[in-house]
Amino acid sequence: TEDEVSAGLEALESFSTLSLDAELSAGDDGYSLADTLGDSDGSYDTVVDREAAREGLRRLPERERAILYMRFFEDMTQSSIAESLGISQMHVSRLITRSCARVRAEALGRP
Repeated sequence: TEDEVSAGLEALESFSTLSLDAELSAGDDGYSLADTLGDSDGSYDTVVDREAAREGLRRLPERERAILYMRFFEDMTQSSIAESLGISQMHVSRLITRSCARVRAEALGRP
């Protein structure tokens, strides 16, 4: 029918494209369609990194997870962690280094 043809022609027009350089307003202060697009958000990289590290952190022994939590989330010094666990500060340092290396390797897909 004629109504269906009109509806079909109208629907076809909804698929027309514009250049990103197309001006959206008149005058010297006009801006283009590209000016309305958002910028890349650096926070996405943080989310991706956290998700990549999640499984590696879960696989760490409980004590190593606790040490990383105290160091990076409770902002405790290595000395205070060592004191609370009854181990040396040097041992805490080694555990942090080893744990971070394991999580990093796993996040990057290395054995």
